[in-house]
Amino acid sequence: MSEIENENGPASPAVDNADIRVHPKSPREAIQPEPAPPPPARSRHVRNPIVIFINFLLTVAVLGVIAAGGLLYWGKLQFDSEGPLKEEKTVIISSGSGLDSIASILTYQGVIEDDLVFKAGVWIYKNARKLKAGEYAFPAGASMRQVMDALVEGKAVYHAVTVPEGWTSAQVVERLKSDPTLVGELTEIPPEGALLPETYSFTRGTTREQILQQMISAQTKALAEIWERRADGLPVKSPEELVVLASIVEKETARADERPRVAGVFVNRLNRGMRLQSDPTILYGLYGGEAWKVDRSAIKRSELDAKNPYNTYQIDGLPPGPIGNPGRAAMEAVASPSRTRDLYFVADGTGGHVFAETFEQHQRNVAKWRQVERDARRKQEEEAGDGDKPAAN
Repeated sequence: MSEIENENGPASPAVDNADIRVHPKSPREAIQPEPAPPPPARSRHVRNPIVIFINFLLTVAVLGVIAAGGLLYWGKLQFDSEGPLKEEKTVIISSGSGLDSIASILTYQGVIEDDLVFKAGVWIYKNARKLKAGEYAFPAGASMRQVMDALVEGKAVYHAVTVPEGWTSAQVVERLKSDPTLVGELTEIPPEGALLPETYSFTRGTTREQILQQMISAQTKALAEIWERRADGLPVKSPEELVVLASIVEKETARADERPRVAGVFVNRLNRGMRLQSDPTILYGLYGGEAWKVDRSAIKRSELDAKNPYNTYQIDGLPPGPIGNPGRAAMEAVASPSRTRDLYFVADGTGGHVFAETFEQHQRNVAKWRQVERDARRKQEEEAGDGDKPAAN
């Protein structure tokens, strides 16, 4: 080959015209694009079955995470959304019910729509073993989360039973037996004075025995506190004697403002060695726990003279036991009685009593009370007589 000089630089090797092959393109070939180069050959490692399987697993895992996230998000929306209830509804969850049973009950009662979502939500929040039995009032539109929270916190419907002050233990047991919400039987009547009359709250499924034990515990605690704060110089030597006297005070007056003064009368009489002479003790000695079904005003002379260990017209000091279950106020009245010289009291016709320091004063007060009684009977007879007369035309 020869070199060809040019004015722009060193000579380049000459190209032999014989080696150049000119292939002219047709007009059609000239406008067609050049074909793309083929892709590079794939590595043998990429085509390895293990690599392919791993890639598949990673793809499935990613898709699974995305699906699970979407499902959880949907479930949370369902769990927190408004429920199907249109108005408040009360549902009873029996003791011993598991999550499956509770979910079925709630679905059947129309509180929730999807028991699977409810059970899943309870499990996710780790509350499956925390759901409590009871009677629940679910508000309209309660969400599954609200339902779960109510069951976990035990926000059950509360009922109440009220025991009036002064009731005997037999009366208390009779009331508990008649309450339709309480369950279980009562086979024994507690000792008189062992129960604290109050209002007791409970949930459905509570037993009568549980309420009775609650009343006994409350009385034990209250009596201990009151005895600790008692005044000096009382003629009662033990907490039990305080309850005995308080049960008499309870039956003598229903007015809270009179209890300390009535207690003061009995304390003064005991300190002087006088008999208590309380009518309610006669009734209890004759009729026991059924005494208060008898009209107090109907005490006969024969009953007054009849021998019984509770008749404080015949015995000295306190009777052998309480004549009922006194309330806290009556026990506190005995523990801190009014400081007076009163030795007598009698009804005044207005629901209260008039007090006296001497027997002469007391006799005048009794005479006034007898007149009130006569006037009341006369008025009743007149009203009854008017009722028998024919109506005027």
